[in-house]
Amino acid sequence: MDKKRLDYYRKKLEAKRDELLETIARTQQEGRSADDDPTVDVADKAANSYTKEFLFGQTDTDRTTLRMVGEALERIQQGTFGECLICREEMQQKRLDAVPWARHCRACQERLEKGQD
Repeated sequence: MDKKRLDYYRKKLEAKRDELLETIARTQQEGRSADDDPTVDVADKAANSYTKEFLFGQTDTDRTTLRMVGEALERIQQGTFGECLICREEMQQKRLDAVPWARHCRACQERLEKGQD
């Protein structure tokens, strides 16, 4: 992959990383403040508890994506970005444009999802 393309993906990944860090911080703050009002009734407390659980679930998903973004940035530094971690073939540009933190080519990802690898 040429340097210009790698720079494009690096900038895209760095922007996603910054967005995720901001979202995680905001979600954690919202989750902490969901139970702050001591005057709410039992139904409101239940709704707040559900909201808090939902927000922390979102944080887990965002943290997983953040980890994958970080790994993709490391692969750029190592010179292996865009290479499938299983078959070592170069991934399609279309796939990287859609999900630049992708670790596997489409074929290997499909096999993983079907439990074939």
